[in-house]
Formats: sequence, C-alpha cells, structure tokens
Amino acid sequence: MASDGPANQGPESPRVDGDASTGRDVFRNETFGNEGFWTDAVRLPAGMVAAGVTPMQVLALGVQIDLDAIDAATQTMLMEQLRADPSGRTSALLNDPKTTVALVNANAVIGMPIKDSNRDGRMDAGKGDKVGASCALCHTVTDGAAFTHPAGGSIGRRRDGLANHKLDMGAIFAVAANSRALYPVLQLSLTANKGKTLGRAPTGLTETSTEADVDAYLSNKQFYPVGSFDDTFDGNGDTMHNTPLFRQDLAAPYGSEGMIVKLDNFSNLVYTSLFDQTMLTTKGGRALLHTLGGAAGDEIADDYVKILKATNVKGYPYVKASKHPKPGSEDAFLGVRVDNTKLLDLNAYLVSLAAPQGAQVDAGKAARGRETFSSAGCTGCHNVDQSRRVPSFVLPMARIFPGDAPVTLAPRMPPLNPVLNTADSTFDDKMAVVNASVRGEVRGNAMPLLLDLERKPVFLHDDSVNSLDDLLDSKRGATAPHPFYLAGRQRSDVIEFLKGLDTDGR
Repeated sequence: MASDGPANQGPESPRVDGDASTGRDVFRNETFGNEGFWTDAVRLPAGMVAAGVTPMQVLALGVQIDLDAIDAATQTMLMEQLRADPSGRTSALLNDPKTTVALVNANAVIGMPIKDSNRDGRMDAGKGDKVGASCALCHTVTDGAAFTHPAGGSIGRRRDGLANHKLDMGAIFAVAANSRALYPVLQLSLTANKGKTLGRAPTGLTETSTEADVDAYLSNKQFYPVGSFDDTFDGNGDTMHNTPLFRQDLAAPYGSEGMIVKLDNFSNLVYTSLFDQTMLTTKGGRALLHTLGGAAGDEIADDYVKILKATNVKGYPYVKASKHPKPGSEDAFLGVRVDNTKLLDLNAYLVSLAAPQGAQVDAGKAARGRETFSSAGCTGCHNVDQSRRVPSFVLPMARIFPGDAPVTLAPRMPPLNPVLNTADSTFDDKMAVVNASVRGEVRGNAMPLLLDLERKPVFLHDDSVNSLDDLLDSKRGATAPHPFYLAGRQRSDVIEFLKGLDTDGR
C-alpha cells in the first residue's frame, strides 16, 4: 500500500514568533555588533579596497546586489550601460572599484550591512563606518531584474529565503586582509590530534600558517566548494552546502546534523559564534569548545588567541549579547544570548517567507513519479506533501550511509558520542564533532526540505552528487551515502515529481 510519509513524524517543537515585519530587518540588516569582527578582525572591507575589487568581480563570486538600494541617478546610468552591453563587460560602473565602495556605503551589497559606527549620520566605510554580516548573505538572491552574471551574482530586487547556490564564500574570505582571523572554521592540524587533519585538504593549517596559506586553502574549490560554508568551529574542513531559509516552520530540527531543536536557538548560535568567532575565546566559548573537542577544543581557543594577538586584533569579542541563566544549554551554547525579541521576530519572518513555486513539469510523468515515490519506499523518510513539516527525527548514519565504517578519533563524555570518522568520505565529516548527540540524539542526518529543487545544482550536504539523476542512479553503489535508487522511467518520473514540488500540494 502506498504511503504518504513516515508513520512516526517525530515530535513537533514549540515555537514562539514575534513580528515578521521587524524580523525582515533583522534578517537583512541585524549584526548585533559583528561588524567589528568582519571589519576589524577579518578586515574584509580593507581587503576589498586593497585588491581594487570591482562590482563585476563581486558578482563573479555570487554576491547579490539590491537594485532598490541604489540611488536613482546611478540606476539610470547603470541601465543605460547594460542596454549598450548586456554582458556588462564594458560597463564603466560595473568595472570601477569605486562603485563597489559606493554600493557598500549604500547598503546595496546584500548580506554585508554597513553601520554608522562613527555616528556622524552618514554611511562611509572609508571614514570609520564598519561592515558586518547578516543572514541575507547566504539566504537571499535577487530576481536579476537589472543584471545576472554567468557565475551567479545578480542585481535586482531581493528574494529573501532562497539559498544562494553560487556564493563563493571561500574566495570571498580569501579577499579579506586578515583571513587568519577565521581560524576556528578552517581545516586544522592540531597537536592534540597528533597532527592529523580531517577534511577535504590533504594537510591542515596551524596557528603559524601564513595569510597566503589560509587564502590558498579558502580559494581552492576542491577544499571549499562554491555554494558551501564551513559552519562548524571544530577544526575540521567540513563545508556544507547552503540551504534555504523560507518556511522554517516546516524545517525542524535545525542544521544538517539536527543538533538544535528550536529555530531561535539556531539563530542565536549563528550570531554568537559564527558571525563573531572571537566569542569562542570567552569563558562560555572555551567551555563549548572543550565539551565538543576536549584537548583539541582547548587548543583551538589557545591558538586563536595567539593569532588574534599576532595580527593585532583588539577589542574583541564584538557581538552584543547578555548572559543567560542556562549556559551550555541549547538556548545559550556559549552562555550568552542576543536580543530575544529580535530572535523571535526573525522566527516570524523566516516562517512567513513563502516557498517558491515548483518547476513547470510534465503532469503525467510527475503523477507517475508521485506513485513511485510512495511505493518505492521514499516515504520511509520523506513526506509526499511538502506543506507538512519534515519528519523531525535524525536518520542514523548507518541508515543514510551504509558504507560508514568510522574509526574513533577521540572519546567524549556522554551523551556525546565519540569523535568518529570514516576515511575517504566527506559525507560524515560534518557529523564527526558537531552532531545531534549533543542533545542525546543519534549521529546522523536531519531531513531536508524537498523544495526549490530545480535551482539546486548539487545534492547531499557535502556537494558530493551533481544532479538528481546521479543521486538516484545505482551506479553510485550500495554503500554510498543515500543509496536509494531507481532505474529507467521510474527514475525520470520521480525526478519530474521532485522538481515540481511546492507547498501548494503539487
């Protein structure tokens, strides 16, 4: 009998939502002070100016530009230049580094909000104002109304919540004048691990690695694929492909490893660690690193302090957050929490963002694909109806990756499982240190949204599969990650069904 989804959908996590209209500003512009990290520690704006980065070069890295934030006169001039040359190659504006600075000052570079740090009422990064990072950097694209670069960057009106699959985060970081300040989220070689390294690169970085060494790692697409971001401060090179942030009421638990149950707690961890990694040198940050990695976690914190001193980084940490009564809990992994009202407002906005319409597909093929999706066992993990929340269980690694044969790299105190790794696979690297055992769950994968799949260029969180056709092809083998296969017309039909999925019941 065909099934519409797993019989046990898992527990639904309660969520409190604030004001969605205020949440939009949080999503687009809120930094909670992290502009200090990106401007004074990583020195991304300084690196861009020193390199003479043009808007065309920014767009080539997948960065999105908000047309509505550009003043009317500049818009008119830009459109005239693009009408004369739609490729943008001869556009004076798009090939002038001064335009990049002007776009930053206009808050037109999406996800890089500028703040009036010197409080003179004007936005000017050249006169002391600082540039931070917001959720929109990875989770907004534009409609390309004015221009779309072949590499994926575009100029147009914001489409919040969509994953930016073309964002070259590694190359963006490499432009910074002090990429060494990103040490906790690089692939490292630690003394506590006897110099061994885990990740895509054959060797790891150390506290003595030069800026050139770090930039070479970040710029290497084999080590840091386009469309991905290393979001775990564990010293592993475990970049994860960018995910959407629309309809987050359907998406719990959060993180591909399912470590966090509540949406606002997920956002708080992002703001208090990833958007300002110097927070990891605080008492709460060190406690979390020690819990996750023991001596290796302690070493990361100690080495990071040395790097910050060597590169003359001062005044950290930068993010403004309050002490929390339950340090180390999911509510405050680092013992602090940013403005809770704004976190709840962000909840409301992320819930309100509609999922895109499914692709236009052959109705007959999609209908057959729907039947196959149910009868072939796909509904053991996934729902047919994408207007339902995804099943909230974490799928054990042995189920999602039969070839998982991990060795123990380090013991850990329960409920955390030991640090485990399967050699010659990038799929389990993300779950080696940071995984759902933090909350007593299994090491494995949380269920993804099966939405906006037509735009998705790669599959599985580690970018290891290049298409839906490859994902469902038995040539990948019985022990590969996600080894659930279909042949011939059945595979073609299911792909048609998946590409047409949306939350309107199609």
